[in-house]
Amino acid sequence: MLSLREFKARCGGGVMSEESLDKTMTFRVKSEERAPAQEILGTVYEALKEKGYNPISQLVGYLLSGDPAYITSHKNARNLIRRFERDELLEELIKSYLKKGK
Repeated sequence: MLSLREFKARCGGGVMSEESLDKTMTFRVKSEERAPAQEILGTVYEALKEKGYNPISQLVGYLLSGDPAYITSHKNARNLIRRFERDELLEELIKSYLKKGK
């Protein structure tokens, strides 16, 4: 599996050549041997809620900006969420959303 850094490196830092525009890149995510992203998101959600924040707004702020200051350090939430790349968290959220829609 490629991390976000490796993915960017392979894409030349996000700049694609004209030759690569004709090819479809694939993105595969390997299964993790750590606490599932869903569990971490739940813990972070509860920590934000306990501290009086709007958890959804704070998580969106973090996912869009990458700034860990959006996440409280209460219950070690800031360190927990940083175990995952933001794209991994977004993938988990999208999977969960689509499964519930069925």
